[in-house]
This record gives sequence, structure tokens and C-alpha cells, in this order.
Amino acid sequence: MNKQRRATLNQINELISNVYEDLECCKDQEEEYRDNMPENLQGSERYEKAEDAVNMLEEALESLQQAMDNIEEVVEQ
Repeated sequence: MNKQRRATLNQINELISNVYEDLECCKDQEEEYRDNMPENLQGSERYEKAEDAVNMLEEALESLQQAMDNIEEVVEQ
């Protein structure tokens, strides 16, 4: 891989890293929202939606991390 493509991939990885941080912040906020629901709302549809959102955001974070790892591996070759 040439120097220019490596530089482009490094820039892409940095962009993904920024998105990862923003997404992680959203996930943390949603977790806090869910965790601070009153007991009478736990098990409610609202709670389940918050739980689903947290799970989907965690999956998205895992995908972004995998993408960053893959790009890093390509750049190091």
C-alpha cells in the first residue's frame, strides 16, 4: 500500500474514532436515562425501548471498533 492510501486510511480511522466517541456519549446518556427510571416504569414499554436503544448502540460501537481495527491492520501491512 502506498503512502497516500495509508494517510487516507489513517484519516478515515480518525473520523471513525470521533464518531465512536460521540456515539459512546449518546449510549452513556441513554443508559443513564434507563438506569434512572423510577421502579414503577421498569419493565414498561418506555424502559424496554431505552434498553433496546442501549443494546443497538452497543452493537454499533462494536461495529465501529471492528472497522477501526480492520483499517489499522491494513495500514500496518
